[in-house]
Amino acid sequence: MTTTVERGVARALVPPHRTRFSLTPKTTLVGQLDGAWWPYSRDLSTELPSLVEALEGRLGRITRAMVNPNRWPVVPHKVSVTGHTVHVGWFTELDPDKMILLSYTVGRFDLLVIPPGTEPAAAARLLTAAAVPGSVLTAGVLMSDEAATGRRMRDARSSEDTWENDGGSALPPLRHPVVGARMIPLPGNARR
Repeated sequence: MTTTVERGVARALVPPHRTRFSLTPKTTLVGQLDGAWWPYSRDLSTELPSLVEALEGRLGRITRAMVNPNRWPVVPHKVSVTGHTVHVGWFTELDPDKMILLSYTVGRFDLLVIPPGTEPAAAARLLTAAAVPGSVLTAGVLMSDEAATGRRMRDARSSEDTWENDGGSALPPLRHPVVGARMIPLPGNARR
């Protein structure tokens, strides 16, 4: 590891992280998202250049990025990337879990932004779900579905711990995964 001295403060140069993202395969199916990105921090000035460099091979030169400022503590107006500058805009109307990238070649490219502190298993599920071609699920829906899945998994682990530690207990019934679904009685099965 190399150490540099900047204004009297020694700093270790940390090797760059691998950019964590997934993209939908090239297909004619158009969905709500074109993939997902899992940054290491909420520092857009640090994280955006590696994403742009990783995507420019497929998307061409990326010129603009749009984010919701509720998820990024500081939104810079411009971010320097190797060879050019990406202009960054913020819009409170934009889904907080989404980022829009614009390029000359592809046009608009929408990415789910997975929070940096997300557990690796949950992030892997989100990276996969956001890259499904033709998916109608939005960034917000994917994030809320993952939150529900995480709660169910924690509840199941808690029930298993209770079984092991307290001599056993019945597992609670799983709730129906569709929120707001109505039960419609079939003819002959109606309650009287």
